[in-house]
Amino acid sequence: MLSAAISLVLTAGGVAFAGLRAYRRRFLSATRWFAVALLPAGLYLTGLFPLASTIAGEFADWAAKLVFDPRVWTGIALLGVSALLLVVTRWVGRRGGAAAVEGTPERPAAARPAPERQAVAPTPPGAPKKPAAGKRDDGLGDFADIEEILRKRGI
Repeated sequence: MLSAAISLVLTAGGVAFAGLRAYRRRFLSATRWFAVALLPAGLYLTGLFPLASTIAGEFADWAAKLVFDPRVWTGIALLGVSALLLVVTRWVGRRGGAAAVEGTPERPAAARPAPERQAVAPTPPGAPKKPAAGKRDDGLGDFADIEEILRKRGI
C-alpha cells in the first residue's frame, strides 16, 4: 500500500512539473518529464517494485560478502588478471610483436631475403607528389575495394 502511494505521488509530481514546463513553452522538456513521470506508476502497476526490492537486497548481500569474504576477493583478483592479460595481448598484437609472442621463430637477419626495390625516377623538388598506386589521399583509401564492387554493379 505504501509503494502505491509513493508511486502515485511521484507520478503526480512529475506530471505537474511537466505541465509547468509546457506552460513555459518548453514542449520537448515537458514531454521528457511526462515520460519520466509515468515510470513510477507503470512500475507499480506491473508489479516490478517487489522485484526491485529483491534485487536491491541481493546486491546488499553481495556487497557485504565483498568486504568480508576472501573467496570474493580471490575472484576479483582473477577477473583483474584476466582483464590485464587481455589488454596486454591486444597491445602487443597491435605493436607487431605477435610473431614473437605466438611462438613462431623469427628468421635471423642473414637468412631473410632482401626486400626487392623498384626503380623510381627522382621527382623534381617543386613537383606535386602522386599518390601510390591504389592509394587515395582523401582518407578513404580503405574503401576503394567497396567502391569498385559498387561500380561493377552499377550502384
